[in-house]
Amino acid sequence: MNLLKHTIDDKGLIENLIPQKAPFVMVDKLIHYSEEKVIAGFRPTPNNLFAYNNTFMAAGLIEHMAQSVALHTGYRYFLKNEPAPTGYIGAIKSAEILELPTIDQELITTVTILHDILGVTLVRIQVSCNGKIMANSEMKTVLAN
Repeated sequence: MNLLKHTIDDKGLIENLIPQKAPFVMVDKLIHYSEEKVIAGFRPTPNNLFAYNNTFMAAGLIEHMAQSVALHTGYRYFLKNEPAPTGYIGAIKSAEILELPTIDQELITTVTILHDILGVTLVRIQVSCNGKIMANSEMKTVLAN
């Protein structure tokens, strides 16, 4: 069940929900939130750190996926009126980049929480653009103490 009443696209709020700061922010929209899933959006611009020849590079897609996970954690803490913790990519079990999006295309990323135990979260992530799957990944993230 989506606990959001409407999409959150306020840049300041989004940046408060994740530990990364400009120019390293790779999420700009929270579309869906539940305990077991988050859907994030991102539209890379030409001045993005991972933009090259009008393309959003693979490293940017990986960072976007990780920040989508951080957005889930950050919003969960926001709902509890607590500051968002810093987290790290503990492991990338698999990452498959099927296609690189062009700049100014909106990425829609679905993160499904598979396990969340003692600050270690295992997730499955799928990035799509215009209804086409661009990337898939399984990651383990770890909260800092």
